Amino acid sequence: MITIKSPRELAGMAKSGQLLAQAHIGLRDIIKPGISLMDIEDFVDDFVTSRGGTPSEKGFEGYKYATCTSVNDEIAHATPRKNVILQEGDIVAVDTTINLDGYESDSCWTYAVGKISPEDQKLVDVAKKALYLGIDQAQVGNRIGDIGYAIQQYTEVENGYGDVRELIGHGIGPTMHELPDVPNYGEKGRGLRLREGMTITIEPMINQGTWQLKDKMVDDPNDDWIYYVTADGKKSAQFEHTIAITKDGPKILTSQDPVFDAKYLPNF
Repeated sequence: MITIKSPRELAGMAKSGQLLAQAHIGLRDIIKPGISLMDIEDFVDDFVTSRGGTPSEKGFEGYKYATCTSVNDEIAHATPRKNVILQEGDIVAVDTTINLDGYESDSCWTYAVGKISPEDQKLVDVAKKALYLGIDQAQVGNRIGDIGYAIQQYTEVENGYGDVRELIGHGIGPTMHELPDVPNYGEKGRGLRLREGMTITIEPMINQGTWQLKDKMVDDPNDDWIYYVTADGKKSAQFEHTIAITKDGPKILTSQDPVFDAKYLPNF
């Protein structure tokens, strides 16, 4: 089922999204060489719960944590691990979903750990711009394929990166994952037509090499969780926002930057 949100529901999701955005902003001071992935987990979990929110990923399909923390060639769904210590030059994607007063929001951001190489900085910059190119297509009357087409043309055709196929965006609210599916690739004018009041996530996962991935199991005999890494061992970056489809254009509910996102800020 695809749910159409009322103004009240959109306002609730925007409030949830701002709590999540503030957690990401806080991570800018936390993420540095020498910290563990569990340090990131503990910060986000404490930040959200101390402000009345609930990490929605905890308990979802057996997942144990508030965040997914994916380093370098890890694409998505990797767990926070005490024994993984961030090094100068790493990149780490932190993905989390929260519930505040019954309203969901979901966002992922890729962070540089110290100084990163120009090659890796380009990957991060392209992945972030791809997110916004996708957001620009999230207009009433457009189709899902318009979003994916914009992302794929920029990342693969213009920049020669791999645009992950198997992992995609989705509808959100009142539960964490809903229809419609929102692929990061596609054809113009194809797919579901976007309607006012829909809420979706757009979350391109972009690889330096091939778009293909492979499964990997957590190195813990007490945990059978599976996550995803690039098939060729090259790095991957991910960015994600929760978006409301409105008559005034797409509105970012998880914005971290009111200046950069000025035209996308909700007024509800």
